[in-house]
Amino acid sequence: MEEETLYDIEIHRREDAYVGKIFSDADGVKEFRNEHLDQLLRDITIDMQLALEEFGSRQGDLAEVLQEQQQSW
Repeated sequence: MEEETLYDIEIHRREDAYVGKIFSDADGVKEFRNEHLDQLLRDITIDMQLALEEFGSRQGDLAEVLQEQQQSW
């Protein structure tokens, strides 16, 4: 099985808040900000879950279209 990096994550502490950045080929760079580290991690995790669910849904739709095309040949 080939290994693939889905996200790179950076988290920095600023004077007034934590700043997190996630980098992905699909979504580019997204930045998150929160006073509390646990809430910042929650926000990042939720965003990644939603993006991966959407990607999985699109993959499923594509598989259905390809299957329909093969059946019509």
